[in-house]
Amino acid sequence: MDLKDMNIIVTGGASGIGRATALLLARKGAHVYVADIDAAGGQGTVDEAATHGLKMTYARLDLTDAASAEACVASVRETAPRIDGLVNAAGWDKVEPFMDNDPALWDKLLAVNLLGPIRLTRQVLTHMTEAKGGKIVNISSDAGRVGSMGETVYSACKGGTIAFTKALAREMARYKINVNCICPGPTDTPLLQAQTSEWAMRIKEGMTRAVPFRRMAEPVEIAEAIAFFLSPSSAFITGQVLSVSGGLTMAG
Repeated sequence: MDLKDMNIIVTGGASGIGRATALLLARKGAHVYVADIDAAGGQGTVDEAATHGLKMTYARLDLTDAASAEACVASVRETAPRIDGLVNAAGWDKVEPFMDNDPALWDKLLAVNLLGPIRLTRQVLTHMTEAKGGKIVNISSDAGRVGSMGETVYSACKGGTIAFTKALAREMARYKINVNCICPGPTDTPLLQAQTSEWAMRIKEGMTRAVPFRRMAEPVEIAEAIAFFLSPSSAFITGQVLSVSGGLTMAG
């Protein structure tokens, strides 16, 4: 899957799935723009890429701020002649029972996991529609397909991401823009490791036991599926949702 000379924005590239994706895409020849609010982590990914001679640039992005999304894309266009791909990999969650949620938590979940990616996608599409081409990969979750205990509003956001993907794919087909979605299952990321409450630990243990392969995914295993959707191999695929979850859901 050669991505040579593609300019691709990867959100959440400071850690986890985003970081693994940024490094994998760069190894496949892309110039990757790591978009993240975590400047130290984002630059750390860029520095790691540089040690291998890979092309990567950090661009600041705060998904809760509409102006930041606009500024992020503008900064990418300062050096990129075009934007060939966008990976909406950034996400955030807090595992706890719905009835324990503070309403402020809902606002942050919606801003980071749904509204923020929608805003950023709109900014990127201004350039992709003019170029009449591009690839967008949204990272949802199997929580958005079947629900997940302790992640009620997060699941709602990820379900919205799936619907957004399908509807946008229909609208963007006339511009030869592919829009697809990856749904990871339980994945060994810093975000998941940070869920350390006794209740959250029980949920994580239960999810792992429910995976037929009896383990969590590694971030690079999600990244490989993302790379496929960005590659020429997926030219005739759009509006699709792929679970990468070790068979956890086997959703139709």
